[in-house]
Amino acid sequence: MTIPFTKAHGAKNDFLLTWGSDALPAAEGRRGAAIAICDRHTGVGADGWIIVSTGTAGAHGSIQLFNSDGSDAEISGNGTRCAAAFLIDGGVTEDVIRVETGAGRKDLSLLERDGNRYLFEMNMGVAAVKDEHVRFALPLTSGPQDVTILDVGNPQCAVFVDDFSIDWRSMGREIESHPQFPKKTNVSFVRVIDEHTVDVRFYERGAGETMSSGTGSTGAAAAAIVRGVVTSPVQVTTPAGPLNLRRDGSNLFLVGPAEIVAKGEFFL
Repeated sequence: MTIPFTKAHGAKNDFLLTWGSDALPAAEGRRGAAIAICDRHTGVGADGWIIVSTGTAGAHGSIQLFNSDGSDAEISGNGTRCAAAFLIDGGVTEDVIRVETGAGRKDLSLLERDGNRYLFEMNMGVAAVKDEHVRFALPLTSGPQDVTILDVGNPQCAVFVDDFSIDWRSMGREIESHPQFPKKTNVSFVRVIDEHTVDVRFYERGAGETMSSGTGSTGAAAAAIVRGVVTSPVQVTTPAGPLNLRRDGSNLFLVGPAEIVAKGEFFL
């Protein structure tokens, strides 16, 4: 069978998007298809595959996200911005795009558009801090680490570091599957630059290292705020460029890009 796709990226965190009517009907089949279509050598290549369906209950669309390893993910901040761009490309004309995700409905305000390039501000909701300071052993890579555990619609673990000379990729791999996280976790390594800036590297659950992460940036900034090392607004610098976050009341709002770069068909 053939699977139509649109390829988009949010700050180089890339996704393939397909209408639900064009995807395999069963979840198990979709997991296998996600592995195949996301493979960077034998597939199209992406960090994840997003199935987009027509919206209900006030949403313009609903999304189901699969990581590149075929596992489910509740939400991706960058991926949801890509889905909003996909919906606009598909005919949505409103300036506020409402997307139903596995972590609830998210509202995205379109700030700018230049052809296939979009800039959105997305209400990321409330960051639920589970443990501000917790230490657990990493016997394979570094020994005990002090981390902040929180949830921004998906699980996050923020590790504060002085620099990135450490083997953070191996640490991220070990933390992702640590017994503390029975369903695994996303991991961000956070270096504080000043009271409004953090530099972050990402090891995402089910995808590994990514150039940026919307939920990871939100989790990193929220962890830095709760630790008192930064204050809102916060710029999160990533290998793919900056994302900007502000806090309004208890909600966090993230500004970032989305760009549609290709369309085609994958032969499954």
